[in-house]
Amino acid sequence: MLDHNEIDALLAAVATEADGGVSSLTAAPPAAAPRPESVDAPRVQLEVTDYDFERPERVSKDHIRALSAIHDSFARNFGATLSGFLRTIVEVRVVGVEQLTYGEFLHSLPNPTSFVIVQAPPLEGKMCLEISPLIAFPIIDRLLGGSSSDAYIPQRPLTAIEWRLIRRLVTRALEHLSEVWHNLAEAKFEIVETENNPRLVHIVAPTEVVVLITFEIKMGKCAGTMSICIPFNTIESILSRLATQSWFGSVRKGTTEKVRQRIVRNLSRARVHLTTYLGRASISLSELRSLRPGDIIQLDKQVSEELILQVEGRNKYAGLPGQLHNQRALRITRPAEIDELL
Repeated sequence: MLDHNEIDALLAAVATEADGGVSSLTAAPPAAAPRPESVDAPRVQLEVTDYDFERPERVSKDHIRALSAIHDSFARNFGATLSGFLRTIVEVRVVGVEQLTYGEFLHSLPNPTSFVIVQAPPLEGKMCLEISPLIAFPIIDRLLGGSSSDAYIPQRPLTAIEWRLIRRLVTRALEHLSEVWHNLAEAKFEIVETENNPRLVHIVAPTEVVVLITFEIKMGKCAGTMSICIPFNTIESILSRLATQSWFGSVRKGTTEKVRQRIVRNLSRARVHLTTYLGRASISLSELRSLRPGDIIQLDKQVSEELILQVEGRNKYAGLPGQLHNQRALRITRPAEIDELL
């Protein structure tokens, strides 16, 4: 703010410059002219940050960290399931959680690819799950009996048979997603539709903000990515539950029982080799050579003594021999000691 004397001095300087005189104000303002207090007051330093209206930051960094921690647990469980499903070591890890527009997400995907539309009621809207051809075709090759060590990656859409194999893989992934999301919402993830060309799928507007969670899947020498795209309007209602302080304290309590039941269910289908030892006997080599069908060998155990049942070469149970439906049988009586003699 300038007073009248300062304004007159500036006008005189401009007039002098126009007449070919000095180009700057050389005379100081009169000493008697007091300056306003506002000029001497310290100026407030304002911090200015860039804001991109095309990519608004609608998900905070705390929410991003919470989503990363939740899906770290999903990656471990899914990797263990894949290792058993494919009968080889598979590593799954989170490589990034970011927010971007849906249009940017679609343009970052190859075409064709394995694109699955997913919904999780009661959450609103739909989500996307994409598996890169770099790992999808090696997995299919492994399921069909190949070694998947040097699998050829064709540039073509999946066939109907290949889609059925990938759907089995995606179904297992969605089961684990439902488990890790249990503390956020009682949502059950399920497949809605599959597509080879992701640019034909518009679950939200291209400018809508989405959260993209990217995983890396390693199987031997093959590696590829799997991406989960979650629109902002789908998780908007549960953002308050994504506070890291409240989630870390309860995530394991909600999933322990389901994990235990899944392990028991998978183990119950496994086949094991059982061996029961009836006893021991010592005979000469000439007696062994002269054995014929119907001959009797006297063992060192009584009929009333318990026999040891081994599972995969380790003592597991003890029982009594008998007969069931015209077949030899063993009635379990108790667990066996690890070092119990046969």
